Amino acid sequence: MTDRTLWSYKDIAAHIQVQPDTVRSYRKHGLLPPPDQVQNGKPYWYGDTVRAWVASRPRNRGR
Repeated sequence: MTDRTLWSYKDIAAHIQVQPDTVRSYRKHGLLPPPDQVQNGKPYWYGDTVRAWVASRPRNRGR
C-alpha cells in the first residue's frame, strides 16, 4: 500500500519536528528531494517520498 497523499512544507516540518522555514531551507540547499507535484506554483511531496527521505537522512542511517 502506498501513501499518495500530498504533503506541503508544513506537513513535512510537523513530521520531522522542525519549523516550515527549515524545510524550505533544506530545499533551497538541495537537501530535500524534488517535489512530486507542483500545484499553483506550490511544491508538494507524496508521503512515501518524505518517509524515504527522512529514513535516508544522516542521523537516521543504521536505525
